Amino acid sequence: MTRLPDDATLRQITAADPAASTWLSANAGSGKTRVLTDRVARMLLSGVDPGQILCLTYTKAAASEMQNRLFARLGEWAMKEDASLRAALSDLGVTDALSGDALIRARRLFARAIETPGGLRIQTIHSFCASLLRRFPLEAGVSPLFTEMDERSAKLLRDEILDDLAGGTAPAAMEALARAYRGEELGKLADEVAARRNDFTDFMDEDGCRALFGVPEGETADSILADVFLGGEAEWLPQVALAMAAGSVTDQKSAARLSGLDFARPDLELLTALEGEFLSGAKTKEPFTAKTGKYPTKATQSALGPLMDRLNPLMARVEAARARRVALSAAVRAMVLHGFAAVFLPEYARRKADRGWLDFDDLITRARHLLTDRAVAQWVLYRLDGGVDHILVDEAQDTSPEQWQVIEHLAAEFTAGEGARALSRTIFVVGDKKQSIYSFQGADVAAFDEKRDLFAGRLSAIDRPLQDLQLEYSFRSSPTILRLVDATFDADRQAALGGAMHHIAFRAAMPGRVDLWPPFEPAEKEEDRDWFDPVDLIGAEHHATRLAARVAETIRDLIAQGHPVPDGRGMRACHAGDFLILVRRRSDVFGAIIAASKAAGLPTAGADRLKLGAELAVKDIRALLAFLDTPEDDLSLAAALRSPLLGWSERDLYALAQGREGFLWERLRHRDDVAATLAILTDLRDNSDYLRPYDLIERLLTRHDGRRRLLARLGAEAEDGIDELLSQALAYERAEVPSLTGFLCWLDTDDVEVKRQMDSAGGKIRVMTVHGAKGLEAPIVILPDTAPRQHRERGELAVLPGGPVWKMPADQSPTDLTAHRQAQKEAETAESMRLLYVAMTRAQSWLIVAAAGRMKSPDAEGGTPVWYDLIRDALARIGGQAGADGGLSLAEGDWTGGEVAAAPPAAAPQVTALPDWTARPAPEAPRPPPMLKPSELGGAKALPGDFGPAEENEALREALMERGTRLHLLLEHLPAAPEADWPLLAGRLLPGAGDRDALLDEAAAVLRAPHLAHLFAPGTLAEVPFVTDIAGRPMTGVIDRLVIAPDHVLAVDFKSNHLIPARAQDVPEGLLRQMGAYADALRRIWPDRRVEVALLWTRSAELMVLPPDLVTGAVARVAFP
Repeated sequence: MTRLPDDATLRQITAADPAASTWLSANAGSGKTRVLTDRVARMLLSGVDPGQILCLTYTKAAASEMQNRLFARLGEWAMKEDASLRAALSDLGVTDALSGDALIRARRLFARAIETPGGLRIQTIHSFCASLLRRFPLEAGVSPLFTEMDERSAKLLRDEILDDLAGGTAPAAMEALARAYRGEELGKLADEVAARRNDFTDFMDEDGCRALFGVPEGETADSILADVFLGGEAEWLPQVALAMAAGSVTDQKSAARLSGLDFARPDLELLTALEGEFLSGAKTKEPFTAKTGKYPTKATQSALGPLMDRLNPLMARVEAARARRVALSAAVRAMVLHGFAAVFLPEYARRKADRGWLDFDDLITRARHLLTDRAVAQWVLYRLDGGVDHILVDEAQDTSPEQWQVIEHLAAEFTAGEGARALSRTIFVVGDKKQSIYSFQGADVAAFDEKRDLFAGRLSAIDRPLQDLQLEYSFRSSPTILRLVDATFDADRQAALGGAMHHIAFRAAMPGRVDLWPPFEPAEKEEDRDWFDPVDLIGAEHHATRLAARVAETIRDLIAQGHPVPDGRGMRACHAGDFLILVRRRSDVFGAIIAASKAAGLPTAGADRLKLGAELAVKDIRALLAFLDTPEDDLSLAAALRSPLLGWSERDLYALAQGREGFLWERLRHRDDVAATLAILTDLRDNSDYLRPYDLIERLLTRHDGRRRLLARLGAEAEDGIDELLSQALAYERAEVPSLTGFLCWLDTDDVEVKRQMDSAGGKIRVMTVHGAKGLEAPIVILPDTAPRQHRERGELAVLPGGPVWKMPADQSPTDLTAHRQAQKEAETAESMRLLYVAMTRAQSWLIVAAAGRMKSPDAEGGTPVWYDLIRDALARIGGQAGADGGLSLAEGDWTGGEVAAAPPAAAPQVTALPDWTARPAPEAPRPPPMLKPSELGGAKALPGDFGPAEENEALREALMERGTRLHLLLEHLPAAPEADWPLLAGRLLPGAGDRDALLDEAAAVLRAPHLAHLFAPGTLAEVPFVTDIAGRPMTGVIDRLVIAPDHVLAVDFKSNHLIPARAQDVPEGLLRQMGAYADALRRIWPDRRVEVALLWTRSAELMVLPPDLVTGAVARVAFP
């Protein structure tokens, strides 16, 4: 019997209809991923070619999850029996589910999807843009083999450009930037300018910057000062200060400030100081207005008498000048910014193009330009028109305006009537404005509604309506959790979430619970600290530490008690994997909770993201590498000794270092009781110049047991940092010429952030940010970071309607920047509300809320909401009961009824005993014997007395050998040149040689000898290298001249000896052995030809052929090792 679908399922079936274009707003936990998967499955079932479906997701993880779900479903269909498959298709909403053809098509879908060229196109927008550019590289103006840059490469390139600009390419722009820049690192400004490059559509000149802030032409600092300081202030203002010094305490403080000012030489700094003195503050009811009648105090005003007639007008002039001053200052800084951008951005683009590099923003920008360029857009869309019939967009609320433009132009043919093929084509968009939390990545929540209206209008124009649906049912959370969410975001708060909202719990009987703990306020008295404690160490009485201790204690007790949690099939005992702890940022609370959980012995997955350079395991390895690179680095060696890699105690290190003379390494080498440490360090030092960084680190981790030592001390989560360090070493070796010094510098360039997959933490407590938890859920969610937060501005640039400008301090900003700052603050406040929504809706059945810090919001008067206060008030409204500790609690549903199943046992890791040989050092690999050379087989190389005194003079012997080398060079190259060119060629071959003429004469005599002409005839070879074996040993050599004839081969070696033997039998033994080696090698190469060897004595131009038995016997006398 077919089961009738419930209302929640009906809504999902309607949204998954493959024939209708749909805009779907989906609450948290409403099953949008299932709807996406169902829609694609139904498209495939209806006969749509898999290659004509394009599904765009926000992250690679989301794309992978959707693809896995889809293939899992198609794989199940392929194996189901008829009855089960009919039920599955009916649940999916397929109207012809009972027909035999539908079953056949369904079973074939898995193979069809697998065999689709390129696979199913479920990818991120960046991946799609990259594939688009690779398909149309010529039209896009990019290299077909472009490389997608990572952030490290981009930062290195930007830093390189900054160095070049400062070094001379654009010194004026860089000098102006250096004078105006107030930050700590110029590279961060360059990073932001590069990220905002699409906003620099036109580089503003001076007139444009002045117009942007309303600065009149000709307005300068001098003109402003002239209107304020009329002359004489240097005489009468000190009198004002003197009179105020005798007044009240307030007047005395003002007098002290005035006395420190130089009124004789007025400048903008003086004017700014007077603004702080004469004008009201930024947070007053009438900010930056003159204190006329209020300054100084009444009694001092009477004492000043006529001077008040000068002071009040001066204050009024300062008030009038302030707006002009801040506007001029903002305009000047904008000019500096655009002057820098005008030289930096084109150079950045040029160097990327030269290298064939594109960063993530380039992928979107280039793809958008490709689809909008009138010269090629129609051609590209025509080609795509034959390949994309259905577009699906996931997480649409986090799509940036630039990405929307790509999607909009892709779908242009969908809404233009008939395309290249006449068929029904659809667009499906799913998102949730309440979960738009990635504005820092360009997401624009307002675009969600704007694009819905845009597509609705276009589709309506061609009679293809866009169905606008909502999924209100939550398959995740209990009614208690959802009631709290609705109460927290009441009518006054729903505007920040994008409008009215309503949640319906699919599991209406699911028990739910909310606990709000009393806040952990900071201690009244600061805790005493030891002088040697790190400055960032938080003590045991710190509010974050106390909160973390309670979190760990609560989790430990709940697990120990076997507290029940619902799991969809009843109740079971909770375990560590049921707990998800979410924070807004990785602050003291974040680190303290991880530390407290580990200290309590709770299985903890560690941080969701880790900075590679901040990982202790990586720091230890890097310290050892730094020592290997620079043995005189005492600090790095000391850190390596104290690390688990070498295992020294503080006492051991103190004994080694105290009172030493020289470097720590020198002291260590002279110790007799540290053989194990010395063996490790010596081995690594001996190999550091020969091994690549990856191999060196791997040697440390495996051969010297470094990985096991680090994991034993730091825990299993240290493995992520170790593995990423190895990955970085491989990446460095692919990009650079590998060296240890270069790798260490490369590591210091950028601190790599590693994102750990926390969706299934393997039965461990997960501690992560709310941003990282998007898409995750857990039975018990703890929100410990709900205390007030100080507002912090992001970035140094503000994008005004006229273009990007430099931000100014809040109290020094012109009207436009002040309005922009307020708008940005309101937008961030709204996003903070959406972030709270995401955090609360991760909980399935139990939500615990806590806070640590001062609970009075620094921005309370400005209306910035505090998470803790919002949840507290909402919980009280829905019936939360006060507890003995001052907190609130609400529990609904049956938490105790029924049998509670035991918690599933933690999956024990499969441990396989390693064979014994893994613990034994591998035997040394046999080294190949050294390569022999024919000239090094022993024996004399010259007749007795040949070199005369040279036999006792090593320097003279070397000089004669050099002479022979130069003569060989001439005999190698001169035969190929006309004789008339020999002197010129000899000059090039032997520049600066004093005996060049004599050598040329000797070589020319050889080359002119008629009986030697056959040796230098065309077709003969010069300086012929060979490799062979002799007596089982490898040998390599070079034959001076080789004549290859059909029936024989002749090898000739040039000898420039002074004494020439009269006959072959008198040739020195060493020369016979050399020629015998030549003969042996040539016989192996040409076994069917006669092999002859001969010596050519250059002094007499005589060729001496050596008998075969003579040279063979000489080789037989060689004593090979």
